[in-house]
Amino acid sequence: MTSTLPPAADDETVPEAVRAGEPATGPAHHLRTPLFRTLVLGWTLANVADSLLTLLMAVWVADLTGSAALGGLTFALLGLPALASPFLGHLADRLSRRRMLVAAYVVGALGLLPLLWVSRPDQVWLVYASTLVYSAVAYVTGACQSGLLKDLLPDEALGHANGRLSMIDQVLRVALPVLGAAVYALVGVAPLVVTAVAGFGGAAVVFLLVRIEESTAVGEPGESYLRATTAGFRHLFRTRPLGGMTWNAVIVFASVGLVNAVVFAVLDGLGLPAAWLGPLTVLQGIAGFAAGALAPRLMIRFGRPAVYAAGILAAGLGLVPLLFHWVVPAVAGQAVLGFGVTAAIIAWVTERQVRTPDRLQGRVAAAGHLVNNLPGTLVTALGAGLLAVVDYRVLVLVNVVVVLVAGLAALRLRPAD
Repeated sequence: MTSTLPPAADDETVPEAVRAGEPATGPAHHLRTPLFRTLVLGWTLANVADSLLTLLMAVWVADLTGSAALGGLTFALLGLPALASPFLGHLADRLSRRRMLVAAYVVGALGLLPLLWVSRPDQVWLVYASTLVYSAVAYVTGACQSGLLKDLLPDEALGHANGRLSMIDQVLRVALPVLGAAVYALVGVAPLVVTAVAGFGGAAVVFLLVRIEESTAVGEPGESYLRATTAGFRHLFRTRPLGGMTWNAVIVFASVGLVNAVVFAVLDGLGLPAAWLGPLTVLQGIAGFAAGALAPRLMIRFGRPAVYAAGILAAGLGLVPLLFHWVVPAVAGQAVLGFGVTAAIIAWVTERQVRTPDRLQGRVAAAGHLVNNLPGTLVTALGAGLLAVVDYRVLVLVNVVVVLVAGLAALRLRPAD
């Protein structure tokens, strides 16, 4: 990453090919500009802040109150801001996305500061309030990021950009929970809160100082607010082949919610302690990192719909060993699952960006976050209830069948003309 903020996008130091949207030596060439690297620096700082406390919020609440249920409520609060994502997407298509990120990161930093004074169970409401703000920042980032990337990069470079950002996300996903848990166990939550505040603050400074030429917001004459807010959903589901990929993804990631609900029962069936969830998550992250590196090249060679379908099929195959008591295949399957899911998401996100006009980028991105996260959350809650009356292997089998059938159906998707 460069520590020097770049000049405006029309400065002579930005290659002419980048400004004109034309390929130079290849798609990855566009990722080597100072402007792109600075945007990645800002998003990485925000990602550090966003990732560091996600799990520890729940652990902290459980420790403060002695209640696992109150700790679990934190996870529900993390998902609640998803309901506001259509409105955030509408704002991202009407305002400067860069300035919106600055405001969001400042609010995120300020929203975490009260946590430094939390020390008693009766103050847990402050943790809940901070959790809502903390989670909402991630949805603002999601709504703004696609549009800024589309403004900066030509379509052929978007896959490489998404792969690069996915690789960074996977590294932080692997490293930060382990580091955060160690710091929390040794000295408590305060250093982690300070680090997260600094991450959001640093990201705000980066986006305040950086200059990028943004696309101009254009509204539809006579369009109602409700119709404008929901335009992202209509585009997401009606555009070919994006619509087919989106319907497929909704089914797949809702189904995966069943496995999330029975993960501890699966570990018990394999004869593994619950503590193994951490190493398995790390393994998925490593495989996801590899997918981030390879998926852009695969998309160039085979097309985005084909990479999406292959990723879903790989995810389904990775789940199969969970039906049995085979530890080694089950562990290896988690790597296959992590690779497949990450590759599929990169292909779907890239297709979404390429097929979406500038004026809709925020709303379509926000709609995508909602339809791919909310169904899985609801199915996880349903699966947790079913686990009391149904053997976990039945739920895993349902998941495997749904994902594999969806993967086979996705093979019929074809790139748009």
